Amino acid sequence: MSMSAGWYLRRLSRMGPREAAGRAADAVRRRRWRSGLPERPPVTGVRFTAVLPEGALAAVDPDAVKRLVAEADRLTAGRAEFFGVVRDDMTDPDWQSDPKTGRRAPLDHAFDVPYRDEETVGDIKQIWEPSRHQYLTVLAAAYALTGNDRYAERTAAHLRSWWEANPPLRGAHWVSGIELGIRLLSWVWIRRLLDGWAGAPALFEENPVALDQIWHHQRWLAAFPSRGSSANNHAVAEAAGQLAASCAFGWFPYSPRWRAEALRDLDRHLRANTFLSGINRELASEYHGLVLELGLAALAEADAAGVAVPATTRLVLLRMTDALAAVVDDRLRPPRQGDADDGHGLVLDGPDTDRWGSLLATGEAVFGRLGWWPEVPGADVRTPLLASLTEPYGEGVARPESRPAHFADAGLTVLRGPGGIWCRCDGGPHGFLSIAAHAHADALSVEVRHDGVDVLADPGTYCYHGRPEWRNYFRSTLGHNTLEAGGRDQSVSGGPFLWTRHAATRVLKVDAEGETARWCAEHDGYRPLLHRRQVEVAHERREVRVVDTVGGDRREVRLAFHLGPDITAELEGSRARLTWTRDGEDRSAVLDLPAGLTWRAHRGESAPPLGWYSPGFGRKVPSTTLVGSGSVDGTAEFTTVLGFDG
Repeated sequence: MSMSAGWYLRRLSRMGPREAAGRAADAVRRRRWRSGLPERPPVTGVRFTAVLPEGALAAVDPDAVKRLVAEADRLTAGRAEFFGVVRDDMTDPDWQSDPKTGRRAPLDHAFDVPYRDEETVGDIKQIWEPSRHQYLTVLAAAYALTGNDRYAERTAAHLRSWWEANPPLRGAHWVSGIELGIRLLSWVWIRRLLDGWAGAPALFEENPVALDQIWHHQRWLAAFPSRGSSANNHAVAEAAGQLAASCAFGWFPYSPRWRAEALRDLDRHLRANTFLSGINRELASEYHGLVLELGLAALAEADAAGVAVPATTRLVLLRMTDALAAVVDDRLRPPRQGDADDGHGLVLDGPDTDRWGSLLATGEAVFGRLGWWPEVPGADVRTPLLASLTEPYGEGVARPESRPAHFADAGLTVLRGPGGIWCRCDGGPHGFLSIAAHAHADALSVEVRHDGVDVLADPGTYCYHGRPEWRNYFRSTLGHNTLEAGGRDQSVSGGPFLWTRHAATRVLKVDAEGETARWCAEHDGYRPLLHRRQVEVAHERREVRVVDTVGGDRREVRLAFHLGPDITAELEGSRARLTWTRDGEDRSAVLDLPAGLTWRAHRGESAPPLGWYSPGFGRKVPSTTLVGSGSVDGTAEFTTVLGFDG
């Protein structure tokens, strides 16, 4: 998906003067950088001292070690999976190759690589992901916990291969700051976990190629930070990687300066990216997890190096952790809101370890759990290792005394009912900053789960580049459990990662207590037509009631309800019988839909897309979507009731 001239003009229109000036200065700097690479300042006698404290490895649960080793063995055998694509070539990977399209990214100057153009480069996410080297942190962790040299040797071989194939400023891996930042964080942990291996010093601090790579990564990050309307999770990743490297690899003349700037930037961007309630401002749950992981990992590096961290940095991370504990369902799954690309900040476990449980376990170890927090079953590798480097925090800090249900600044509300009924209501702003890059047109949408199973589901994200019709569908209004009017989205898209008009949403009422929990909100995305929605979760009746009120000029409307992939639906007129299985037990519900609309069931349709669910980035499976169509003139009310059996 290459960007048109119109997209760049629309993108420019969303920038403020300061951002535009900064980007102009970046363009000048890029021209200067083309003239040649400076030599790295000489360093002598450097040592790596950012090691794990004594006893940290012994604290890892044996079951977590078994899962880790199983994954490390798969990786050593050359097998890995990235975004649904299984690769059997990871014994000796081609770092520029996209296995999905068969294309190879050119090894041109980094500033010339058209990374958004899939026809030229391939799927850039498939190329970038292995080069975050998070699978190598898994191999290095397996070495640290078993002492088996073959994991260390494979890790070293892949690092040497990558460094040789990707010289500074050549190719796709030098294009995006978030990739450099996360890669630096991975290298810090690889060196730390390989510390007991005899070859570690020769791989890193005694290796001129490694020193060149580390220095040029940090020089790049210092020169080209994400700016203005793009200063979201990318800026956090850049600052986290820079801080980690300048603490653990503080071997260069500029290291103190890079460290001070990264510490300042991390604090600033964490605060800017987070509501006071602790919810991430991008209103994308996956990015909440990514930013929290990055922040915790960077905090650990600063603490391990004895670097004083601003109190606001710890406070933001604490609030983010409490907010995550508040919004997850009974199976520790957060909302499926906004974009999601399965990005991680620090990976020390195999894929069988629950990401959100692991993150809450780390939060508990660093900040302490509150009485209303959900229990976290199982154990992971990352928590004891990360916590061993981090100073405890949380004593004397004001925290919620009971589980919050409504986050007013983020417009996120979770209503709960008996038997694991979980209902997320969206009454928040349309994303973050002027472009709202990771937002979806999902105002007033709802998600409903029963014991962790998606019943009324948010379909997810699926893709970013290369498939505009799918990208548009998964972030459209019709692609969410809300109402579309006039055949258009509530907010206006200016192209990928760009919205030029944002619907404004207002929450009118929240009452999460009592036998019937209620929420009501409205948005102006269809002016002069107004869409208002009220949601009730009735405990005694075990039902979720959704009332949509539409008032204004005559419009065609469509009301969509997306069912989770595990739900089977039988639609008769305006009633759907829903069935599914959970833990070997049959479950069921009845969905009574508004009779004033004409209802059809859609499943796995591609022209245009409708009836899909994305369980992870790059993957989609058919699911059932129920769409009611009709017209309104004046004021109309549509009532939907989801009643759970038993």
